[in-house]
Amino acid sequence: MTGRFLAIGDIHGCNRQLKALLALVAPDPHADTLVLIGDYLDRGPDVRDVLDTLIGLRETFPKTVCIRGNHEEMFLDYYLRGLGEELYMSNGGWSTLASYGLTLSDARSGRGVPESHIDFLSALPLYHETKDYLFVHAGLRPGIPFDEQSPEDMLWIRHEFIDSDYPFERIVVFGHTPLREPLIEKNKIGIDTGAVYGGRLTCMALPSLEVHQV
Repeated sequence: MTGRFLAIGDIHGCNRQLKALLALVAPDPHADTLVLIGDYLDRGPDVRDVLDTLIGLRETFPKTVCIRGNHEEMFLDYYLRGLGEELYMSNGGWSTLASYGLTLSDARSGRGVPESHIDFLSALPLYHETKDYLFVHAGLRPGIPFDEQSPEDMLWIRHEFIDSDYPFERIVVFGHTPLREPLIEKNKIGIDTGAVYGGRLTCMALPSLEVHQV
């Protein structure tokens, strides 16, 4: 059975919008593949609920793929390894701590986040590839073969990728950089439309390029 690829942009703790979007697109659990593009944490109010929703999604929709974003990377560096507290907090980490009811002291000692959530975040891959598409959080560096791309670029790159018309081997579907509307170009598709900043949460259905938003 051939189904859709349903790629969902950066959620950032917006669980109400995520649930509304899922209800709108109504994935077929047997045919459709859900691809979440990263940045589930920080900035928004309901981070803990978002992770519960995503973990439950993988039980209901076996073809669900959740990719790692730079905010998941920052959180793991901070919470598990005690690195980059100032960077993490200045990028919306306070809302994640608040959603778990944590103080800085709790977080610094690695207490308070359920083990199931840590396991989920730690296992997130950097990308998901298919015959026609490559799903990655931030993008790729133009001119570099895919197997030589750095994790840092996959998580953090912006305008060097977005402004490029480089012919990547497959269409790159990405988030990370908030846009007013989805970006659809011959070499890339951008689906972060700034839900946490008052924009909308976007799902791009592929290969039809049908846009669903809440």
